[in-house]
Amino acid sequence: MKNIDQVILNFNASTVLILNVCLAIIMFGIALDLKKSLFLNILRAPKSLLTGLVAQWILLPFLTYLLISVTKPQASIALGMMLIAACPGGNISNFFSAIARANVELSIVMTCISSVLAIILTPLLLTYYGNLYGPTREIMQVVSLDWWDVTQTILLIIIIPIIAGQIFVRSFPVFAIRLKSFLRLTSMLLFIIIVIGAFAANYDYFLTYIGLVFLMVLAHNLIAIMSGLGMGKIMRLETSDVKSLSIEVGIQNSGLGLLLIFSFFSGLGGMAIVAAWWGIWHIVTGFILSFIWSKV
Repeated sequence: MKNIDQVILNFNASTVLILNVCLAIIMFGIALDLKKSLFLNILRAPKSLLTGLVAQWILLPFLTYLLISVTKPQASIALGMMLIAACPGGNISNFFSAIARANVELSIVMTCISSVLAIILTPLLLTYYGNLYGPTREIMQVVSLDWWDVTQTILLIIIIPIIAGQIFVRSFPVFAIRLKSFLRLTSMLLFIIIVIGAFAANYDYFLTYIGLVFLMVLAHNLIAIMSGLGMGKIMRLETSDVKSLSIEVGIQNSGLGLLLIFSFFSGLGGMAIVAAWWGIWHIVTGFILSFIWSKV
């Protein structure tokens, strides 16, 4: 079996373009839910939001580094885990928060703010932790991770759709109400299509190497969920807020991770398989958590 660090997955230009469009549509749909009053409600009592951002951007990347240091996976798998931890909350977290009877307003605001912060924090955290760990430092030294190129990618698929969604909802408020219900469901379907596309294009590789990443992704996702849950409990937040933070940190934007991997890391095998399997696995855990919490 070929070393996974030497595997390059196939993802042609048209598939990358579709991935860009799908992620942009998802963010556009989230923007339709954003209201000034919603932000003001959260910002009047920002404790839950700040707790979630600390769990998302400080605790999760740090715990990911500790997990990697202890388990010592192959370099490309480790770098894939670092990238996932450096991504903002996933676009489908709002969907699961609604099912879980969590604080959906908190989830929406945190998704939005985390996505904006990703312009700075995603390349910063990936560069820092990638160079901190010896095996991944070797990959980072040969990869051209241009900060402005990463920023442009995030602007195109996150920031511009958010701005466009806000303009749309102000220009066509009645139609936006009807459209956002449709997009909430299709965002889940679009995300599944993105992940299936990655699997379909590299089916043989996934079958060969999935055993290497399965347990790592399971442990990593559990750490992400517990980061939100633990911080919420420590800060003595309301139950609905704790649910939201657990889901928000546990559902990472692996679609963005895949896009960055194929745009800047040439589809490096371990990274791509970690991101793609995360995309499947956090849907499974999202449904399990939201179903359990819907009864509480």
